[in-house]
Order: sequence, then structure tokens, then C-alpha cells
Amino acid sequence: MNPVSIDRSSGSSRSALLAGNHAGRMEGLDIIRQSHERSRSFGLSDTMRPDYGVLGEAELRLKREQNRALSTHALPVIETLYGQIANTHSMVVLTDSEGLILHSLGDDDFLARADRVALRPGALWSEQQQGTNAIGTAIAAGDATMVLGDQHYLRANRFLACSSVPILDPFGELLGVLDVTGDCRGHSRHTMALAKMSAQMIENHLFTSAFPEALRIHFHGRPEFIGTLMEGIAAFRADGRFLSANRSAQFQFGLPLASLRAHTLSSLFNVSCGELFDRMRSGVGTPVERTISLCLHSGVNVFASADLRRSTAVSLSTDSRDVTDVVPRKRVPEPQPKLSDLRYLMTGDAQVAALVERVRKVIGKNIPILIGGETGTGKDVLASAVHRDSPRCDGPFVALNCASIPDTLIEAELFGYEEGAFTGASKRGACGKILQADGGTLFLDEIGDMPFSLQSRLLRVLQERTVTPLGSTRAVPVDFALICATNRNLRERVSAGEFREDLYYRINGLLVTLPPLRQRTDLAVTVEKILRAERPSGTPIRVSPEVLAAFTRHSWPGNFRQLANVLRTACAMLDDHETCIGLDHLPQDFFDDERDTRTLSRPVKDSARLDDLALSAVAAALETHAGNVSAAARMLGVSRNTLYRKMAALDETRRR
Repeated sequence: MNPVSIDRSSGSSRSALLAGNHAGRMEGLDIIRQSHERSRSFGLSDTMRPDYGVLGEAELRLKREQNRALSTHALPVIETLYGQIANTHSMVVLTDSEGLILHSLGDDDFLARADRVALRPGALWSEQQQGTNAIGTAIAAGDATMVLGDQHYLRANRFLACSSVPILDPFGELLGVLDVTGDCRGHSRHTMALAKMSAQMIENHLFTSAFPEALRIHFHGRPEFIGTLMEGIAAFRADGRFLSANRSAQFQFGLPLASLRAHTLSSLFNVSCGELFDRMRSGVGTPVERTISLCLHSGVNVFASADLRRSTAVSLSTDSRDVTDVVPRKRVPEPQPKLSDLRYLMTGDAQVAALVERVRKVIGKNIPILIGGETGTGKDVLASAVHRDSPRCDGPFVALNCASIPDTLIEAELFGYEEGAFTGASKRGACGKILQADGGTLFLDEIGDMPFSLQSRLLRVLQERTVTPLGSTRAVPVDFALICATNRNLRERVSAGEFREDLYYRINGLLVTLPPLRQRTDLAVTVEKILRAERPSGTPIRVSPEVLAAFTRHSWPGNFRQLANVLRTACAMLDDHETCIGLDHLPQDFFDDERDTRTLSRPVKDSARLDDLALSAVAAALETHAGNVSAAARMLGVSRNTLYRKMAALDETRRR
């Protein structure tokens, strides 16, 4: 969108500008007033001394490690920002999402004054601790906030002038706050603008690093703004599905991130992946010279460029023409999608999306996660994804299935043992799973099946953060994140005296339950992902409309594990020249599980039945892609004209 220009010779424009400034000041005063009311409700007095409690070095080091991604991208920007305000009796502060100061950089004379009110690393500047202040109030208000002098709730802080801007991750969640604080007598009205620009730069760096393999569209209403802080950036998967958008992109789309998640590349830019690739692949020169014109869903024309990596470029081609004019002559296969990352679990099901958002909020905060769900719903995949997205991702991910190891061995497997601890023990002893997980994540699958006698030992480890191997008297310190999973109702087992209540509450920091496959709405997308993994190179395999309809009706008692086995067997049954799975390729036990065994236990020959199955598949595909005809046609492997005819038949059937 073009920036608004103001004609300074126009009285009406000046009046509008003054009115806007007045409204902004009034809104700022409202934020301060509401913050003062909250401060009083927290039981704070304006005459009280600030909370000078500061974390010790070890605790602060852990907090910095938990926020490593934020610090990595923010510290270079903070140094640049400080270079712009140096020698102004000021400092730059970076906090985590709770207002805990992680890093600070500033003038020596002002740092000494700030230290008197604990404005330094390790101190917590939430409103609950410090009353009205820019950091805590920005977190509470969810927006950039300036608190000057007497606007601070505590009198001890009223020599400060602070400008704070929240920093959001690529999925819209609060990561931390960037703050510029100085002496209120020397406050500059430009400080907030510098802080906002710096925060936006950090967010853009985080955004780019979060989607290294995605198709990224950079756009703006003016081509010279592409490549600057003002550009919008939207990330899509290679098939056009929306991943995320930065703040500028959300502003230009006129939609919040939550609404954008229902869109695709074609619905936002009115262009398919293949069309975009065809238009971009001939571009040469600088990013500005490579820009093309696109039309947003709102009808606004923008200039755009795209990051087209080799793997993305190949997957964007929707026809059979060779693309050796763009990529090396050896065709590069589309990489197999990584399932061990939370963003790849977002495949269109609202239940899973809500679950992932809840999990993401506790990652890195030392809160144990308990995953529930039927067997085969992907509890281990979610646990691995949580580890990969956590600050401990460089550490080990150690998994133990408590139901698969005999009771006599699980204690040694979990806690380890010293030489000669029991008959048959290794002469050199063994390091247990808990010690192996030190510095990383311990995943205890089927925790509900852990022998009752061992539950008290595990509880002690979780409380004391030390483990004593069998046959040893030496307690070894351990540090790990804990994720547990179960397909049992642990509350019922607690009531039955089969699971310790104190252990249940120790492992249940956040309880999330994965829905069974039969209750999810992303079946078609899941089938597509599994088939891509089965044949990562060569001609893609798809399922026929009849098979997709049968899958949609199936109860899937074995969930994803069963689905993967059915598709793997079906792929093996294909002849060399076949690329479409039909009903006759499916294993017999699939039909045995089907409710309508009489109809599906043999290949369907009745034309009316085929039509019913085809129409069911059409309805499912359209629902999966939110009514996007082109995307649904590609998923079904038919032309748009064919799909339009099926849609007309579907409408006719519904009218009956």
C-alpha cells in the first residue's frame, strides 16, 4: 500500500493530522490509566520500593538458553540500535515474553543509575512486579507502549522514559520485548520509531529463518520498498498452502494472521503456484528488476518478488515440461517433508491447530507436557516436534516405551546401573535413559503402564533433578525437558490406585489430546503426505475418488499407523505403469474393517455406486481446500472442467 502523503498547504489535512495525533495521545493515556488500575489491583503502592530480586547467573543462563533463537536474531540489531542512541544517557533492553531482562546495552553512566532500580539482566519487569512500566505494560496491552516519567506507577522509576515494542514469532506469539530506556529529561520523540523499526527487523529475521524451504513472496505497493523493512513477506508451502505472514503483509492483506490461515497462494494473490513460477523464472537482475505485478484478493495491485529455491522451483511446476532452463539438468526431486517440526503438523485440522498453538506457548518454559490419544494418533511425532522446536533441540531426544519393556528391566533401562548391580548386568554398567536425556528431552511413552513400584523413584527424580543408578549411592544431577504420552485415562488409574496421584500432577503441566483420525478433517492432505514419503522421487502417486471416499467413511481403528500400512501395501500392489490407487489395490483387511463390508469387499461395478463415491470424494476435496476449485482438481487428479461437472451433479443430488 502506498504511504499516505499529507499536503502541508491544506488546512483540512493539517486538521486531520492534529486530530490523529490527539486521538493517539488519548489512546496512550487510556493505556496508562488502565495499567495504573491493574497495578493497584496487584496490591502495589506507588511509594513501595521496586522488586530488586535478580536471577542468579545459572538461572539467567538457563533463561537465555531457552530464548536462544530470540537472542541470536536480536543481539546484532540491538548493537545497531544502540549505535544510534549512544551518548544520550540511554540503554537498550531485551526481555523474554514475561518481561525478564535477558540482555542490556547502554551508556555506562546511565547503566549505573538503572542498576539502582534493578533495570538489568535477570530482573523481572512485569506489571505485577514493577507496576506501570513500558516493558510490562507493552506485554499486558499487546502493543508498542511508551511510559514517560510520572506515568510510571512506582515513584522510584519516574526518572525513566521508556519505549517498548513487543516482538512476535512468525506465528503471532509473543517472544519478548525490545525496550529503549533513558533519562526522562532527555527523551526524544524519535525513540519509539527507532524501537519499532528494530523490532520489525528482528521479526523479519525470525520469519526468514523459520521458513528456509518455503516459497516466500515479498511484496509492496511500491517496488522500491521491496527488500526494505516496509515489505510484506508471506510464506507458502510448495503446493500453495499458507504458512504465515509478517506484520506488514498482514496490514497489506487487511487480514489478521488467524484469518489468513484459511487462505492459499491463489486466494491471496489470484495466481497459482505454476503461474507464479512461469512468470518469475525468466527474471534477471536485482530484486527490484525481477519484480512482477500481482493483484491481492482485495483488488489492490502490488509489486512482488519470490524466493524460488531449487527444490521449490521444481515442485512449483504443474505441467510435464522440463525445467532444466531454471534448475540444473539433473532433475532435483522434491524433498521429503519433515514431520518432526510443529509447523508441518498443521495440515488443516482445526483441532490440531489449536493443540499446536497451546503446546507452542509452553515450549522452553520448563513445563512438562502430557500427550493423550488413541494408539497410532501420532503422540511420538508430536513429542519429537516439540523437541525440535525447543531451545534444547541440539540436545538428545531420548524415548522410552514403558509398555514394551519387561517390568524386571525397565528400572535398569530408565535409571541405569553400576557394575555388578544385578545378575547379568554388564561389567561396565550402563547409562540409563534419564542420564542420556541430560541437556535434551526425555519422552516417556505409555507412561500409564509404568510399574507402580517405579513411579515413586521417577517422582523423586523429577522433584530433585538427580538420578541414582542401580547399585550406586551417588546422585547425578540431570537437566531435561519431560514429555509423557499415554493412551489410558490416567485419572481413572489414579482412582483405581494404579497410578500415583502426586506423579500424575507432576507430569501433567499441560495436557493435550490428539484426536483420532476418524475425527480429523485433514484426511486428504494426510494421504497426500504419506504417499509423497512412500515415493519421494518419480511420478507422484494419488488415490482415486472412490478410494478417497472409502477412506473418508472408514473408522480407522488403528489411526495413522493403519492408514500408513494400507497405503504402503497399496503402493506395492501397483504395476510399474500405474500411478493411481484404486479399490482393487487396497488390502483385504481394510474392507474387513469397513462398516459396509458387503458393498466394499469386492471391486465396485455398479455405476450408480461409483457416482456416489465420486461425488463424496468431490465434496471432501472441496471442503479440504476451502472451495478452491483448482486445488481440489489437482488433489483429485482431474481437470477443472471435469470437477465443475461433478460439482453440478453434486448440487443436483443435494437438491433432491
